[in-house]
Amino acid sequence: MIDFSVLDDPAWHALTTDQAALGQRNGAAARFRAELTPIGGLARYDAEAFAELRPLVAPEDAVGLVSATHYRVPADWEVLQAVPVFQMVCEAAQPIPDIVPVQLTAADAEAALELATATEPGPFRTGTLGMGRYFGLRSEDGRLMAMTGERMQLGQLTEVSAVCTWPEFRGRGLAKALVSYVSALIAADGRVPFLHVKTENAGAIALYEKLGFAVRKELTFTVVRPR
Repeated sequence: MIDFSVLDDPAWHALTTDQAALGQRNGAAARFRAELTPIGGLARYDAEAFAELRPLVAPEDAVGLVSATHYRVPADWEVLQAVPVFQMVCEAAQPIPDIVPVQLTAADAEAALELATATEPGPFRTGTLGMGRYFGLRSEDGRLMAMTGERMQLGQLTEVSAVCTWPEFRGRGLAKALVSYVSALIAADGRVPFLHVKTENAGAIALYEKLGFAVRKELTFTVVRPR
């Protein structure tokens, strides 16, 4: 029986289980290494936990917290962004799509970062490809048209992340093929795929629902930095 409650604070549980080696921890606070992603998590949302998070955040850097918990950010922290997101889970069987993407490597980091920066699918940095298996689809001239991959892993759950396509290549079903492919790989590993999507992104939500994802809960992605 899968314990879906860990998804209320997915980063904290990933950083204290499957992906502990990818991050740093200080008491009730943890975060992934800065070159991988700015995401972090807290065991609880109080002043003491935020104080323990502070030494993990370099000057001029920020950290993103994704949680179902409603809390007040301490006065010595600045809120840069607070975005409501739906957390969607797929327990349905995933067929392998006809389109087979290529697995991205460190050599693709620059092209992947350029795509993510232009389309803003969520936090993405130069080392994000090192968090899991990422895949892309290329045009005939070799350009990376679209990509999707795995980010957080915890228990029997793996996050589908960085779903993005250059605007000029949209409408071809590339995102659908990539999400289907990555979700099928996750399911083949005996794990359940989940993802996060902005609550305002009706088009993406409709696509994910067609692929068997269902909204589990609304969370907030809050980006904060020490004052």
